Amino acid sequence: MKISQEFSKYAKSYGSYNIIQNKVIKHLLSKLSTHTNMPKNILDLGCGDGSLCRSIDWKYKHFTGVDFAPGMLELHPKSKKIECIYGDFNDNALFENLLTYNYDFIFSASALQWAEDLDSVFKNIKILEAPIALAIFTAGTFKTLNKIAGLNPILRDVKEINKLQKKYFEANFEVINYKLEFENTREMFRYIKKSGVSASRKVLNYKQTKELINNYPLNYLEFEVVYISSKGI
Repeated sequence: MKISQEFSKYAKSYGSYNIIQNKVIKHLLSKLSTHTNMPKNILDLGCGDGSLCRSIDWKYKHFTGVDFAPGMLELHPKSKKIECIYGDFNDNALFENLLTYNYDFIFSASALQWAEDLDSVFKNIKILEAPIALAIFTAGTFKTLNKIAGLNPILRDVKEINKLQKKYFEANFEVINYKLEFENTREMFRYIKKSGVSASRKVLNYKQTKELINNYPLNYLEFEVVYISSKGI
């Protein structure tokens, strides 16, 4: 199953499981809390079901949300000021289209970790010539889970992301670690499935998965997120 299909499949339940993603959005928006001129023309790359859009509490002229999961876009808020675009930030053609717009701010919350070529995506974002606030999950996410299961992380590590972003942005770079506690391991693994964070990767068979559920030593999952934000915003 493609990642886009994974997110579409669980789109309706996503809002109940995106606890960490909401924390990420809150932190991203805090970057603008003291900004006197709040952005009026906004782009959200990987907008999902519109959590960031719903969290904006200032008046704007136009909000553009881009996502590659139709099921998510169906749930996104819509109005005369809100435009939803079906598109993949891995596709250069998307950015060629976005160049016809003028944005004064670009957000991306919990999406760019799925970039096939993050260097290319950063380059395309740079071309849009707007301040940024980006949040990207790293290889430190599910660190203990991956170690016990003998799995290699599917996400990039902090050093790689930092090296890439320095090529294109004069930005602040921040790393924050989160923990999400669960009543039991079955709830934990249900979260992994329903939140869409598994990226459709199914590398353990039923027996291995059952053993992992029964023997997982923690009552929480680990998340590591890097924040990349333009200086002076």
